[in-house]
Amino acid sequence: MKRSLVLLSLILAVAYVAAGANDEIVRFGLITDTHAHDIDSPLEGKWMSHTQERMTAFTDAMNDWSPDFIVELGDFVNGWVVLGADPGDPNRIPDILAWADSLYDQFNGPSYHVIGNHDLYNLTKQQYRDVLGTESTSYSFDVGSFHFVVLDVQYASDGTDLKNTYTGIAGFVPESEFEWLRDDLATSSFATIVLVHQPLDDTAEEIAAWNRPTVLNQDDLRQLFARDGDVIAVFQGHDHANVHNVIHGIHYITFEAMVDQGTPASWAQITLDPTSKSILIEGIGVQASYELTYPAN
Repeated sequence: MKRSLVLLSLILAVAYVAAGANDEIVRFGLITDTHAHDIDSPLEGKWMSHTQERMTAFTDAMNDWSPDFIVELGDFVNGWVVLGADPGDPNRIPDILAWADSLYDQFNGPSYHVIGNHDLYNLTKQQYRDVLGTESTSYSFDVGSFHFVVLDVQYASDGTDLKNTYTGIAGFVPESEFEWLRDDLATSSFATIVLVHQPLDDTAEEIAAWNRPTVLNQDDLRQLFARDGDVIAVFQGHDHANVHNVIHGIHYITFEAMVDQGTPASWAQITLDPTSKSILIEGIGVQASYELTYPAN
């Protein structure tokens, strides 16, 4: 009898711990489009020389808030090209990337990167990974009862890596990454958030200047997310704007940039509550705030 009671207590304890993990609130900080540089880009309205001031404001706030992790959604470094000023020596870009990462690392906790198109203006993906010390540009991780997927859409339409690029090149997810993504989503039953640089909710008509979406096979990705059934949101950067759309019951949110001239340092403080199935986004600076539930209506 005593042994049975001990066994029952152990079972209840394990069940209690498991339930607690499933009820755990997850909090994280998010920035995008830092465009780290040592000069400004006058014709684009980027205050890139304010990188240290803005990044420090973010990491100080995050250390006070103590979230589970932080993430940046790409265009972490601007690259050599600036409009309306002498860009200087392109060979210093890896050092600027490393410097920006040292500022980002002032956060006392886990931090994650999403690769953007500007990150490859002067670099290959291997150089980018070497500077940041990351093994891959597409990966996933779990925090509490939430699954996070980081996508790399910096590929040409033939599936080759983009490198040393400039503007006007659409993103793409090659078959190898698509298969990895499909398998990754299938192996997790957690509510899932996809982190990507270029928006996946554009249409060709909305990108009139190029007459194509920012990610060429975005329709295939959206269909995969809908079929999976666990994806609750896609968090995006690139457009330097606050945008919220719902597609197939999934929130697509584009976040405000850190770099824009005439704006304060801007970021999001995000709280995920699995009990209420809510996504609370507290916007700082010119970042919009949202109170959302999932699945979206």
